[in-house]
Amino acid sequence: MRVLLLGASGSVGRRILARGVERGHAIRAQTRDAARLADAAEGAEVVAADPTDAAALRTLVAGQQVVVIALGTAPARRTTLFSDVTARLIAAMQAEGVARLVAITGVGAGETRGHGGFLYDWIIYPLFTRQFYEDKDRQERLIRQSALDWVLVRPAPFKASAGATPFQAITEVKPDTCLSRITRDEVAIFVLDQLADDRYLHRVVFIGHAT
Repeated sequence: MRVLLLGASGSVGRRILARGVERGHAIRAQTRDAARLADAAEGAEVVAADPTDAAALRTLVAGQQVVVIALGTAPARRTTLFSDVTARLIAAMQAEGVARLVAITGVGAGETRGHGGFLYDWIIYPLFTRQFYEDKDRQERLIRQSALDWVLVRPAPFKASAGATPFQAITEVKPDTCLSRITRDEVAIFVLDQLADDRYLHRVVFIGHAT
């Protein structure tokens, strides 16, 4: 497939890019600084562009079949990056006739708040990620209200290893739900699986391991 990947030089974006090329996808990899992807896999199209630039987004989207949002930002500060990019991206996708969108948000968005384990819920979220999750909530609302064919992916807190419990993909967060770990490679694999699979179409999926 022809895939536009926003945030390709981030820790998850790099893995999506590498694994996507391995799967045979033609990936247009957006980054603000092309030098950060100097080691990108052969076959990837690296494009330096500001994702908040509406005209640049229109050019990036043109000719693609699916868009993946893997954007990140510095923690512990307020931002409108996610909602700003998403609003302009939706308009660009509609203008270019591109329907499929897979967006990564994370634990702390919507009803997953308070379901990421003790360390995340009581230390990391309140001190470091709470402020930008306010904007990720706005981002999710924009996507859910759009006419696109979307999938929203909310990974558990990132860890170096997956642990011993089974991988879960949860679409209904219950009071006792807790996913406290996932690897970035697992996120990349799950996201790539959504490029053409309709199992989670128009759904929000909380992914990870219980411990």
